[in-house]
Amino acid sequence: MLIRNLHPFNVTTAEAIRIQRELADQICLSPFLSDYKYVAGADIAYSKKDNTLFAAVVVLEYPSASEVFSRTERGEAAFPYVPGLLTFREAPLVLRIFEDLPLTPDVVIFDGQGLAHPRGFGLACHIGLLLDIPSIGCAKSRLVGEHKQPRRTRGSTCDLRFNGRMVGAVVRTRHNVKPVFVSPGHKVDIESAVRIVLETCRGYRLPEPTRLAHGLSQKAKREV
Repeated sequence: MLIRNLHPFNVTTAEAIRIQRELADQICLSPFLSDYKYVAGADIAYSKKDNTLFAAVVVLEYPSASEVFSRTERGEAAFPYVPGLLTFREAPLVLRIFEDLPLTPDVVIFDGQGLAHPRGFGLACHIGLLLDIPSIGCAKSRLVGEHKQPRRTRGSTCDLRFNGRMVGAVVRTRHNVKPVFVSPGHKVDIESAVRIVLETCRGYRLPEPTRLAHGLSQKAKREV
């Protein structure tokens, strides 16, 4: 895949914040009306001992959810751990895998935030913009915003609002299981992001592409 060269990653914290604010204006929040065939999931695991990161990307073909690609990559983080700026720490390793993808996914789901971010530019927005393809953030925990609790039945949702703006949705993907926090990244809107997350879940809390990617990144970490 072609990666857009929009900025360097070897920057200071202040420069990283400036880059996020400038690029946030380029995000497109439009309905995803096309059919999709290939859905990618991406996840990053952290070593508890040092600065080693373990990235994983899995691509599934729908509607069968059969795996067509999977790969892990190990590398050292060059950017410090700063909440809200994790893309600068994680993206170079994830993009290394995307560069070698033999196909272009129709949608990418990230285990992280999209629009639900202090500057409206989380991991899913950032990498989605660099890849220039539809992207979604599906996080296991909330970073910003306020919300009510959705009903305990699968498919129930509540708005996630931040600074008076709707930035995502709290989604129950499985009966009586903790909800996930879904926010659009790039070239999707909130409604489309929620629909795709629910459609790609296969009996688990997380969408199948990110669930499998999470398992791969954790396995790579354990093996080391």
